[in-house]
Amino acid sequence: MRKLFIVFALLISPVLFAQEDADVGFHNFSWGTSMQDFTARVGTPAHIDEVNGMQSLVYDNMIVSGYQAFMVVYFSQNGLEGGTYYFHTFSYEELVNCYTDVQSELIDKYGPTLLSDIIFRELRPYETSWNLKNGYIYLRVNTRLNEPVTLWYSSPALTRILLGS
Repeated sequence: MRKLFIVFALLISPVLFAQEDADVGFHNFSWGTSMQDFTARVGTPAHIDEVNGMQSLVYDNMIVSGYQAFMVVYFSQNGLEGGTYYFHTFSYEELVNCYTDVQSELIDKYGPTLLSDIIFRELRPYETSWNLKNGYIYLRVNTRLNEPVTLWYSSPALTRILLGS
């Protein structure tokens, strides 16, 4: 049993370290990117809003992981702090396919996670999260309520504010 644990630890350790060192940002931008630099590359947003001292930019018709989505990007005085993709999925099959496709891409990039959609699937929304040193990523869908697949990214600073961690 002890040998099995040591082998397991040796196999898992590199994955956990890879997760901790993973480069997390949003939409191929690093945390702290200025709003001006972001809009220079992405374009003019469809809508701009301000809530609790943060500005949010809303973009329509984005393609993310092969799916159409709208995107909300959050900026503080320190620059880019986070963002969310809301995928345009309209049927149960689209919801599940989008969720599993995006989840697979994230697992490939950031490694496995303890929170998965296997246990209690019938009792709660599908959800997966990564709480990494360089940011927090949260993917969810509630097929029972036909809510869109939602993918959230936040900087360490924004994560501390929202999650208190």
